Amino acid sequence: MSLLSVALAYYLRQRSLTRAAQAAARLIWRDVRPADLDRSWAQVSERMTVTVASAQLLAAEQAQPYVADALDEQGVDDDRRGEVRPRSLAGVSSDGRPLAGLLYSPVVEVKRALAVPARPVPEAMARGEAALVQIVGTQVQDAGRVAAAVAIAATPAVKAWVRVLRPPSCGRCTILAGRVYRWSDGFARHPLCDCVHLALTSGAKNDLTTNPRAYFDSLPRAEQNRLFGTSRTQRILDGEDMNRVINSGRSTATAGGRRRAAGRSRTARSARARRMPEEVIQDAASRDEAILDLDLAGFLD
Repeated sequence: MSLLSVALAYYLRQRSLTRAAQAAARLIWRDVRPADLDRSWAQVSERMTVTVASAQLLAAEQAQPYVADALDEQGVDDDRRGEVRPRSLAGVSSDGRPLAGLLYSPVVEVKRALAVPARPVPEAMARGEAALVQIVGTQVQDAGRVAAAVAIAATPAVKAWVRVLRPPSCGRCTILAGRVYRWSDGFARHPLCDCVHLALTSGAKNDLTTNPRAYFDSLPRAEQNRLFGTSRTQRILDGEDMNRVINSGRSTATAGGRRRAAGRSRTARSARARRMPEEVIQDAASRDEAILDLDLAGFLD
């Protein structure tokens, strides 16, 4: 098995978990009644939260073995200095807020939609379901992604990681593909982003899944237009810098609320939000300090 095959196998496992969680959430959503939104949500909210938190737990459990498999493929011993605690990443949202509160957001979306005169109730409920599916997918994927970041931080043999695309990928992800990051760098992503870390002991693996321009050039023109937008596609084909074209007005974020836009970052956390692993790692002065702080925060055993 190649190193990129290890990443693909991990991605497929994570995708399977994500889709199963989204399907389960859709079934629960059917019990939410538009005529009595808050009461009907109260009746299903615990079941919804447990369902999504269980999927987060399973996603997080896969991270440590994934990093170990990547090291093994590179012929390097797994020298981890702690075990990821998957339960610490279940039941909490990417920005550290309680998961239950975030899962109420689709109800708010329905209320907003119903506030528009003459908007059909089925359309309003469909908007809420779409919001729910995005939230569930993002939170499950992030649990696995953050667990991988913890595993990488706790494994000194991992010197860096490379971002691997899982096509079809949007422009925001494409321009970051193949970029090698320090072990302590956070993973910038957007809602429902399905890119993955690939732990490295040195160097990078450059092929269609990691090379932005190679991926762009591999696509038919119609697919380029769909994923990147017609005007941006033409500008890239005309020779403009791909990063400049795609970065205009776009942003991504790391778990914990650190948002990146036009080369800047900021931290936004509500009073009830907990400090998330990527923040702990990036704030540490050294790897030893990061491992200690992750342990003290309950993310490592």
